[in-house]
Amino acid sequence: VQLQASGGGSVQAGGSLRLTCAASGRTFSSYAVGWFRQAPGKEREFVAAISWSGGSTVYADSVKGRFTISRDIAENTIYLQMNSLKPEDTAVYHCAGRDSGWPSVSRNEYRYWGQGTQVTVSS
Repeated sequence: VQLQASGGGSVQAGGSLRLTCAASGRTFSSYAVGWFRQAPGKEREFVAAISWSGGSTVYADSVKGRFTISRDIAENTIYLQMNSLKPEDTAVYHCAGRDSGWPSVSRNEYRYWGQGTQVTVSS
């Protein structure tokens, strides 16, 4: 399974971006998918995750109410809508898949990782 994140960019604080995670190589409809981010000098941290059906979602407290994760099963694509962006959201964002249909906040439980996309938020 290959995952590719895209949609990053540079925005001002308060702006919005939508990240896309495209899966290829195998149908991804039975896998949970998560978004993680890593800022320079910091560990990779959990952002949001979604179950195989899209019926269950989990968010980090720092993004709750601002970010929304969703998936289009038919298109094998997962989205992260990011609103009210803050400078502290600046990081490289990665999507990841796990061999389970249920979301997890632990990066160690995700097996498939794609290259990230840079998000930069200026004040």
